[in-house]
Amino acid sequence: MPNKPASPGKAASIYDVAKEARVSVFTVSAVVNGKTHVTPRFRERVEAAIRKLHYRPNLLARSLAKQETHTLGMIVPDISNPFFPMVIRGAEEAAQRHGYNLLLCNSDDNQEKESNALELLLAKRVDGILFTKVFSDLKPAVARMIRESKIPFVLMLNNNLKIARDAVVADDYRAAYEATMHLVRSGRKRIALLGGPPKVSNGEARLQGFHDGLKASGLSFDPSFVFEGDYRSETGYTVGKRLLQRWPDGVYSANFLMTVGLLRAAQEMGLACPDDFGTVNLDDYPWLDILRPKLTTVELPKFQLGQEAVRLLLDRLAGYAGPGILKKLLPELRIRESCGFQLRRPPASARR
Repeated sequence: MPNKPASPGKAASIYDVAKEARVSVFTVSAVVNGKTHVTPRFRERVEAAIRKLHYRPNLLARSLAKQETHTLGMIVPDISNPFFPMVIRGAEEAAQRHGYNLLLCNSDDNQEKESNALELLLAKRVDGILFTKVFSDLKPAVARMIRESKIPFVLMLNNNLKIARDAVVADDYRAAYEATMHLVRSGRKRIALLGGPPKVSNGEARLQGFHDGLKASGLSFDPSFVFEGDYRSETGYTVGKRLLQRWPDGVYSANFLMTVGLLRAAQEMGLACPDDFGTVNLDDYPWLDILRPKLTTVELPKFQLGQEAVRLLLDRLAGYAGPGILKKLLPELRIRESCGFQLRRPPASARR
């Protein structure tokens, strides 16, 4: 007579399955782990016992035995920023397609929270980490913890060889250059930059693209027209007020949240876009069509960014030991109304 199943409320163990199927624990383990040396007769008995007892393998024990958890960690700086949900979706889809789960942490642009998130993910024995760094430098203890972890890291949106060899970034230089050139084509000549922190690699790239776009258009670069932000709407508002007091006729804003703050500041100052100034916003979203004016944007491929970061991480986990990879994703200029481009175009006769 087969043994009775485990009592209600108690999860069946591998020993219960072995007793039910009248085989050894090693045979059950071989079936669960997909080994091929088990005879069809024993395999059928084990599978029937698993179904009857509703057995679920102890994934933690298996992970410890194999030194892998099939879990990837991901740290983003601000989950409330509409940029990151699509990045996370792309990463999650790519991870699940290869049999991995994604464990998400939000650092809230806070160095202490970032350090705690790193400690948590390493304690959870994740196989690798996707990481968007906050603006400040890593604490020495945290940097040492990353080095000693011996697991692969892939950076997203910025590049720092002290943390990881591999990174996926947007071509921020090209995005800023294209935005600046479009403002010039729209007839703007006093163009300001509402940028990110210069210490971050993408902040530097956006500043350089802005500078070179002005130079290529024959316009002079004025450092007093460069304003530093932190990618939050509150900063866009406070810095935007100072920026608009210099009366630019064009503004390139390095993210959507700062653009929202900038437009709120303009409204309070009695300024209208695009009549008083045109603006190009970095990054695009489906709901931007409801804004007036409709924002001209430079779209960054957010979903693809998450997917590519996971691919690099999985390559390292699969054994790739070659040189570091820096993958740049191309932006796309999407022209709408906020530069007044159509209003400022010369008549057809003049264009001919």
